[in-house]
Amino acid sequence: MTAKITYDDVEVGTELPAQSFPVTRATLVRYAGASGDFNPIHWNEKFAKEVGLPDVIAHGMFTMAEAIRVVTDWTGDPGAVVEYGVRFTKPVVVPNDDQGALVEVSGKVAAKLDDNTVRVDLTATSAGQKVLGMSRAVVRLA
Repeated sequence: MTAKITYDDVEVGTELPAQSFPVTRATLVRYAGASGDFNPIHWNEKFAKEVGLPDVIAHGMFTMAEAIRVVTDWTGDPGAVVEYGVRFTKPVVVPNDDQGALVEVSGKVAAKLDDNTVRVDLTATSAGQKVLGMSRAVVRLA
């Protein structure tokens, strides 16, 4: 695959289409099974509260993966992501109800780099709080 966005078609400040990602307890169970991360803070409400959390929280790597989807959907090629990193700032708290939590992600081209690459800065929030800090991806465009 090749990125469907060309380097010449973007400028610093170009905004990527924002997306919202629902997270339920069922989502966390499926992710735990796929990742092998069965830490009880991600599925056991009693345990999560005993260790000082407000409730069950989403896996950090799951949150990180959902956020980068804004970039991979925009480019049309997951392989276009050359580098990606975040700082985990707040947990995504997932209540035990029919709605769960919502992770809202937006992105913007922050810099045009060499070799048809751009740096995209992402903002990820849940319940009005920033859940990822310094969320940045370097992406190779067509």
